[in-house]
Amino acid sequence: MQKHVLSKSTFIRGLKCSKSLYLNKHNRDLKDELSEMQKAIFNQGDMVGELAQQLFPNGIDCTTKTFYNFEDAIKKTQLCIHGGKKVIYEAAFQFNGVLAILDILVKNENGWKAYEVKSSTSISKTHINDAAIQSYVIENSGLKLEDVFIVHINNKYVKKNELDLEKLFTVTSVKDEISKIEMDISKEIENQKKILNQKDIPPKDIGPHCTSPYNCDFIGNCWENIPKYSVFDISNLSQEKKFDLFKKGILKIDDIPTDYPLSKNQKIQVSCEQSNEKIINEIKISNFISELQLPLYYLDFETFSSAVPIFNNSKPYEHMVFQFSLHIQKERNGKTTHYEHLAVADGSDPRLNFIKNLIKSCRGSGDIIVYNKSFESSKIKQLAEAFPEYEIELKQLISRIKDLMVPFQKKWYYKKEMKGSYSIKNVLPAMINNLSYESLTIKEGGMASHTFSQMMSGTFKGNNQNARKDLLEYCKLDTLAMVEILNKLTLEVKCI
Repeated sequence: MQKHVLSKSTFIRGLKCSKSLYLNKHNRDLKDELSEMQKAIFNQGDMVGELAQQLFPNGIDCTTKTFYNFEDAIKKTQLCIHGGKKVIYEAAFQFNGVLAILDILVKNENGWKAYEVKSSTSISKTHINDAAIQSYVIENSGLKLEDVFIVHINNKYVKKNELDLEKLFTVTSVKDEISKIEMDISKEIENQKKILNQKDIPPKDIGPHCTSPYNCDFIGNCWENIPKYSVFDISNLSQEKKFDLFKKGILKIDDIPTDYPLSKNQKIQVSCEQSNEKIINEIKISNFISELQLPLYYLDFETFSSAVPIFNNSKPYEHMVFQFSLHIQKERNGKTTHYEHLAVADGSDPRLNFIKNLIKSCRGSGDIIVYNKSFESSKIKQLAEAFPEYEIELKQLISRIKDLMVPFQKKWYYKKEMKGSYSIKNVLPAMINNLSYESLTIKEGGMASHTFSQMMSGTFKGNNQNARKDLLEYCKLDTLAMVEILNKLTLEVKCI
């Protein structure tokens, strides 16, 4: 038995970063803690994998009760192969100190075919490398593969009544892509084994590989000496320039040379950090405010999504609306009236009641103020496509939408407290001292989405009534924040 057994996941990790490979084997205690949302992503991947098995029914599952008991899984797989089984789930193989567990192994008249299932909507280079190491181990274990496939989600599929698995999944051969890299696999395996047998952690510095093609789970350890707010937080600065500054020993924005090549907006961020000045473009902001038509409807949506569409006329990963908050203001800087809607998390389609309440609440004239127009507009457009009987009224709402993000995105208004971001989560506390998301239980949209999704699936572990209150408080603050931000903009321009 090899001292260190590589799995396909550790092999892929080693391709990305030698230090991450080493730490994952020898210093797992340094790993970043998985968030609830990350756990949900993994759970969703498991669900997709189990669903894909139905494409090849009546298979034998070689999963063992204990995750690390892979020797039994290998023996069970061999018994299934030699016993004439045609479909095997979680088939396990080991060769040259590398363990591969394949999602689905199928034999037909042409021979054995390997299927690896991904919950993504496209095939990446990482997926090809994943399939390549699987193929290498399986074929060198003595089983010839006629073809290797990646099964992934078809994001063009629209659910109609019963789920159609043949249309939900796209099955793509990657044998040709694998053949281009298979000669390098043995060499890479030996390289990774040497790394694992070292006494010391490989001296690998941070770089673009830390976040590409996905975030490493040792970032907290490797980036611990990077300030919380640094050159890596300069808005829209390329990775190349960020690491150029890093390699020059420049971490603090204060230390960036005045002649360093930056865009106009990046220079604003850097100069405001260095000088503590505030940017206010009075003319542009005044024009923006003067064009807004009263009464003002401050509107915000919350959505959730699923890899597998739940409702008719919906697609994989489609953001499904379930909640909105609305503040209506009849006079500039005047009092507001608040309306809100939150779907009942009972498994039923939340969209129809959402549409009815939205149209009713926004009826009349006046601009609809959102923060990031493309999001709310695209959600309303999706609703119009799914429920054409409401198309005219919904598209009228789109025509009234104005984007409060624009003055901050274009740096017409900027303070160093915004830390280069025009997200409402950064703009609000920078402008309004007594309003912040930090005191809320639900602090951002991803958490809201995850909470409601769990409530819908019946897997939420907390108190549903408390969660509903938390969701309402969070969404309400999003629209109240817009009210206060626009009020503050109006007052600051008038004071100049």
